[in-house]
Amino acid sequence: MADERTPFDLDAYTREVQTGECWLCRVAAHDPDYPRHYLIHESDDAIAFLNRYPTVRGAVIVAPKTHREAVIQDFPLQEYLTLQRLVWRVGRALQAVLKPERVYVASLGSPQLTAHVHWHVVPVPPGIPPGEQQAALLDLRSGYLPLDEAEARVLATDLSMMLLAM
Repeated sequence: MADERTPFDLDAYTREVQTGECWLCRVAAHDPDYPRHYLIHESDDAIAFLNRYPTVRGAVIVAPKTHREAVIQDFPLQEYLTLQRLVWRVGRALQAVLKPERVYVASLGSPQLTAHVHWHVVPVPPGIPPGEQQAALLDLRSGYLPLDEAEARVLATDLSMMLLAM
């Protein structure tokens, strides 16, 4: 990934995600007309992939394949726990591959942008000052790190292999 941030165009993103079918459903369905995402895990029930707009190298999104909008209410307990197990495994894979200082997990989204439930699993690189951690690591106002295709492919493969080994 490049070290230089690219400005995040919230207006373009809003138009993209509000047009047609849910973008996470499109990723889960492998829609060939939707931008490529680097999958690190796929099962009958869930997907995990590199965030297309990461604020740090290795940020991953985990989501159920079925469109659900409420992070607690829309899930029977066992389905929720299965997803949380995947979130945990992704965090462990990130720790093993990238050696971050810490891994943050957050469930974000809104009915206006991304209603489909998903979790951000974000590795905190060593040496990031406390004021630039937590919410700052999910804040796109300072831009994002564009995915270099070759590096993203290698990272996705490394994370995928680590998940398979667990």
